[in-house]
Amino acid sequence: MLRFLIRIGLLLLVGILVYNRFFGTDTEKEQAKEIFRKTGELVGDTWNLLRAEKDKFEAGKYDRVLEQLGRAYQSLREGAKYLDENALRRLDELERRKAKLEQQFSTLETAEQALRDSLLLVTARKRRGRAADEAIVSRQAELESRRDALTRQLEQLVRDSEALTRRAQE
Repeated sequence: MLRFLIRIGLLLLVGILVYNRFFGTDTEKEQAKEIFRKTGELVGDTWNLLRAEKDKFEAGKYDRVLEQLGRAYQSLREGAKYLDENALRRLDELERRKAKLEQQFSTLETAEQALRDSLLLVTARKRRGRAADEAIVSRQAELESRRDALTRQLEQLVRDSEALTRRAQE
């Protein structure tokens, strides 16, 4: 019953706003226009927040994969007496690649956070022009491309690690 009343109330509110926007007096039209503008900003800000949280979630996903690789390498090291010298060298090389990827993901996350902060700052100052929008979109595309490249490198590292593990088990 309460949901029904809330829905009716919201529908009535939207109806009044639409009516005022098109058929109201000049002050009512301005009020409705302002409400629609603020609602648009709220939706945009909410969307940006959700994207930022999604990015944080994805960043955590990569951290878990890198932690699992670290544990796998540790267990291989502990069983190193059963590995030949070539396998140990390969394990060292995989660990170096893992450390490099961890550092690159960290740098990427810092750059993405700086981009989000600058986007919020520009939005807050209401000085977003076409040049600012293009620069932000360009930087965002560059960072997404970098994340894709690092993800492919991480996937290759996982495949190489699995191959070394299978070889060590034989």
